[in-house]
Amino acid sequence: MQTTANAPRPRGSVWTDPQVRAWLFQIIAVIAVVALGWFLFQNTQANLEKRGIVSGFGFLGNSAGFGIAQHLIDYTESDSYGRVFVIGLLNTLLVSFIGIVLASILGFILGVARLSPNWLISKLATVYIEIFRNIPPLLQILFWYFAVFLALPGPRQSLDIGETFFLNSRGLYMPAPSPSESFGLFVVVLLATIVGIIALGRWAKKRREATGQIFPLLWTSLALIVVVPGLAVLVGGNPLVWSVPELTGFNFRGGWVMIPELMALTLALTIYTAAFIAENVRSGIMAVSHGQTEAARSLGLRPGITLRLVIIPQALRVIIPPLTSQYLNLAKNSSLAAGIGYPDMVSLFAGTVLNQTGQAIEVIAITMSVYLAISISISLLMNWYNKRIALIER
Repeated sequence: MQTTANAPRPRGSVWTDPQVRAWLFQIIAVIAVVALGWFLFQNTQANLEKRGIVSGFGFLGNSAGFGIAQHLIDYTESDSYGRVFVIGLLNTLLVSFIGIVLASILGFILGVARLSPNWLISKLATVYIEIFRNIPPLLQILFWYFAVFLALPGPRQSLDIGETFFLNSRGLYMPAPSPSESFGLFVVVLLATIVGIIALGRWAKKRREATGQIFPLLWTSLALIVVVPGLAVLVGGNPLVWSVPELTGFNFRGGWVMIPELMALTLALTIYTAAFIAENVRSGIMAVSHGQTEAARSLGLRPGITLRLVIIPQALRVIIPPLTSQYLNLAKNSSLAAGIGYPDMVSLFAGTVLNQTGQAIEVIAITMSVYLAISISISLLMNWYNKRIALIER
C-alpha cells in the first residue's frame, strides 16, 4: 500500500506558495526602504545646496573659538571642533560612570533596607523609593542646581572642611594630586597587592567549598590594601604631591573643582536611578526561595553571611537583566544636562557646535552614534556578566 508521505505535491499558482510570497514581500519591503532612504538623501542634498552648506566632516578641523567650563583634557579656544567633541564625550562618560557606581551602591542599600525587619528602616526606604522614582529626572536636576548649589554662599563665605575642601556657589574645590618620583614604585606595589587579594579570594572560595570554613576575606583584604602600600610609602616616600586650593582675590586657585552643573546632574541621576535599582534588588531577593534562608539558619550561618553568600548570588540572576536597563537609562538621561548647561555631548556638541557650523546632519549623526555605542557597550558588558553568573544545570 502506497503511503502519502512521498506523494508529489499538487502544482498550483506561484502566488499561492507561502515561501514565494514571503520572499516577495521581503524584497518589496527592502526596495521601499532603500527608495525612501534615497529620496531623503537626495532631498537633503538639494536643501543643503540651496542654503550653501557644504556637507562632510571637514568642519571638525576648524577652530572652535569658544570656552568650555569643564574639560578633562587641555583645551583652548583655538582648538578644533574635533577636540570639543572629545571633551563632550569625556564629560558624558564621566557623569555616566560616576552615576552608575553611586546609584548601584545606593540602590543596593535601599533594596536591602526595604526588606529589613526594622519597621523604621523599611518605611524610610519605601518613602524614598516612592518619592524619587515618581518625580521626573529633569525636575530633580533643576531642583538640585537652582535651589541647592546656586543658593550656596560665594567663594569668600565658602563652607570648608579642614581648610582643604571648599564648597560654594561656584563648585566644590578639592586638593589635586600630581605624581612624585616614588609614584611608580607605589603603583607596582599596589597592583601586586590587588593581584594577591584576588588570588587570596579564589583560595578562600575553594577552601569554603571544600571544608565549609569561612575565611575573613574582607578584613584581611582591607588590612593588606592598607598595610602593604603603606610600607611602600614609608620606604619610598609620598607618591603624590597635593595642590591645595587657596582663595586668591575673588576665587580659588589650585586644586580640582567640581562645577555645580556636574554635582547637580550626578546627584539627581544617582538619586533617581537608585530608586529603580532598589526595586530591582528587592524583587531579586524576594525571588529567592525562603527555604534557602531557612536552610542557612539551620546550618548556623549568621544573617549577614546568609545574605552575602546564599541570597545575593542567587538574586543576581534576577537582578542583572533589569539592572542593565537602568544603567542604559542613566547613560541616556545624562543628555538632560542641556537643561542646566553642563558641557556634555548634547549641550556642547549637538548644541553649541551645531549652532556655529550649521552641520546639523553630521553633528546629530555623530551624537546619535556616540549614545548608541555607549548603550551597546553597557549591554555587552552586562550580558557578559549575566552569562558568568547564570545557573548552569547539569
